Amino acid sequence: MNKTKARLRRAHTTRKRIAELQAVRLCIYRTPRHIYAQVIDAGGGRVLAAASTVEPEVRKEVKTGGNVQAAAIIGRRIAAKAKAAGVTRVAFDRSGFKYHGRIKALADAAREGGLEF
Repeated sequence: MNKTKARLRRAHTTRKRIAELQAVRLCIYRTPRHIYAQVIDAGGGRVLAAASTVEPEVRKEVKTGGNVQAAAIIGRRIAAKAKAAGVTRVAFDRSGFKYHGRIKALADAAREGGLEF
């Protein structure tokens, strides 16, 4: 089993558990250059809020989107956008990525911004 298949297996398991809970989820995806975050409703059919390092406002703030500082900025932005959409409690869907580095920085910043996991 290669790294990608292992990550997708972990992601599938996590999403299955979140679907059983019928919870709004904070879904994270990362690439070497960027990080993306979306708040998706319980049915899974609608994006309530989104933030990423490809947004023009964020690109002005950070030099590169593939580091911990950029992830923290995205965490704060997604928390603010989710609160504006009326969401305060989410289930954290890390898409099978390990909880360290950029993923951890984004989660911590989102918690500081007011989201409850």
